Amino acid sequence: MRRCTYNCMLPNRLKYTPMPVRQLPEIIVNRIAAGEVVERPASAVKELVENAIDAGAHRIDVFTDGGGRRRITITDDGTGMTRRDLALAVERHATSKLDDEDLLRIRTLGFRGEALPSIGAVARLGITTRHASEPHAWAMHVDAGAKSEIAPAALTQGTRVEVADLFYATPARLKFLKTDRTEGEAIREVVRRLAMARPDIAFTLAGEERAPVTWAAALPGAPGQLTRLGDILGAEFRASAIEVRSERDGVIVEGFAAAPSLTRANALGQYLFVNGRPVRDKLILGAVRAAYADYLPRDRHPVVALFVTLDSQEVDANVHPAKTEVRFRNAGLVRALIIHALKEGLAREGRRTAANGGGAVLSSFRPNIPPRGGWDWRNSPSYPASTSATAEARDDFVQGFSEVAQADFDVGAPSADVRFEQAPAPEQIDKPLGAARTQIHETYIVSQTRDGLIVVDQHAAHERIVYERLKASLERNGVARQILLIPDIVEMDEATVEKLLGQADELEKFGLAIESFGPGAVAVRETPSLLGKTNAAALLRDLSEHMAEWDEALPLERRLMHVAATMACHGSVRAGRILKPEEMNALLREMEVTPNSGQCNHGRPTYVELKLADIEKLFGRR
Repeated sequence: MRRCTYNCMLPNRLKYTPMPVRQLPEIIVNRIAAGEVVERPASAVKELVENAIDAGAHRIDVFTDGGGRRRITITDDGTGMTRRDLALAVERHATSKLDDEDLLRIRTLGFRGEALPSIGAVARLGITTRHASEPHAWAMHVDAGAKSEIAPAALTQGTRVEVADLFYATPARLKFLKTDRTEGEAIREVVRRLAMARPDIAFTLAGEERAPVTWAAALPGAPGQLTRLGDILGAEFRASAIEVRSERDGVIVEGFAAAPSLTRANALGQYLFVNGRPVRDKLILGAVRAAYADYLPRDRHPVVALFVTLDSQEVDANVHPAKTEVRFRNAGLVRALIIHALKEGLAREGRRTAANGGGAVLSSFRPNIPPRGGWDWRNSPSYPASTSATAEARDDFVQGFSEVAQADFDVGAPSADVRFEQAPAPEQIDKPLGAARTQIHETYIVSQTRDGLIVVDQHAAHERIVYERLKASLERNGVARQILLIPDIVEMDEATVEKLLGQADELEKFGLAIESFGPGAVAVRETPSLLGKTNAAALLRDLSEHMAEWDEALPLERRLMHVAATMACHGSVRAGRILKPEEMNALLREMEVTPNSGQCNHGRPTYVELKLADIEKLFGRR
């Protein structure tokens, strides 16, 4: 029986006959290269804008039509090109951005020498440029790889590149493009990222039947950088931005990170730059996620703009045709600096990191008042709107608060005095979180400050305190533990038991000692002293749920912090527990000296604050 080869199993339309090796024509080579460099219209815009930046432009104008497939025009006021340079610029692997053959000394954004010839191979490309040493400008055209003669042209300064009918020479590629709107948004995102990287350059983006967007050149330094970021990311980011910076061994990490009160549902709000180059690097994204782990819920992502600067020989920017990925020589150092910079900035601005004040809180209290005139009593739910309502009922309501009407508001004497008998001590009122005045619903502490009031979630606040104590104890000399006189036996399914026992060494670092107690059971012999009396069964079940999300790529540090956060939740003051005045004030004082006390371990705010001026606005006093 004849043995079938792989080729005979292929469908007829996929079978091929081996052919001799041959050299591909130059036009096919260029179109293949175009497929690597120019993936979509946004890729062409990126390459051309990077060329303008490398040319020393102070202003770059971008115009697109039809999502970039019909027309792309990039105009800059850079140095321009001479006639000789223009002739070479459309040849493959010709570049002005490498001083020598050392690919580890990359100081520019573009260096491959493939952008212009690749675009010209699949579109109609026109270039007009003028160098200061030339008497006039020069222009040439490339139509699907066919180059025209260079001719004199009119242009005052810089370069103008026009791309028409992108991918017309490769019609199959057009089928894979998305709608004009989607492609236009991709172009907008590319320009946004490049504008963030260079706040000293003015950018204009026009076309797509939208009003032009202009970002003016900003001042140098951090203030100018924040101005540009605010112009692009919005006033909300500018208001919550925290400046971060860290430096070691020639590596600098700087930029701005939004307070945890400003988050996104995905990681698209994280803008990362390496030596001025926008990148999407997994190492940096992972470091950002680790730095915010103590502040945000697992389903929320921070908004940051980070700029990493280091020697060009310490980073390889040549690992991807589109130059969107990089590889660091010392990746561990870069990751550590990013985490340190973010954590230090967030800890420094601890009072700003919580969603505990401002418009969001105020709007929660504000009644729905008509924009003009006062509140109309006819809008009240108590107003008898039914046509069958009796005239007597209407008359009683209109009379106002007569004795009969006032009786409806008599709810009896208060069941308990909600105020403390003694006046708050002046030294406590002047504290950041004020003096405790009452506890409501056995869950929330209301405190009075010199200029407002604060409402504290007692469980969330104490959860953060216990968590920070666990972390500090672990870093110092390990977590103190208490030996149970009678071990707690917790029954679970065998798969969960195996998972917990597999992490027993990590749990023991936090003072939780467990061991097998037969099939489907775990014996808890020691627990952290900080937790006091705890429900071992509930704690282990919560830990097992978190461990289900772990994988081998998750660093040990992150896994330990997950354990600490879960333990802190079980060792905290629970909602529903009545606190004495001195206990409330003690909790407030601990919050004031605890790092990151604005949020609990799950990213929820621990307190909200209302200034006296805000309260007066609610009652129309301002």
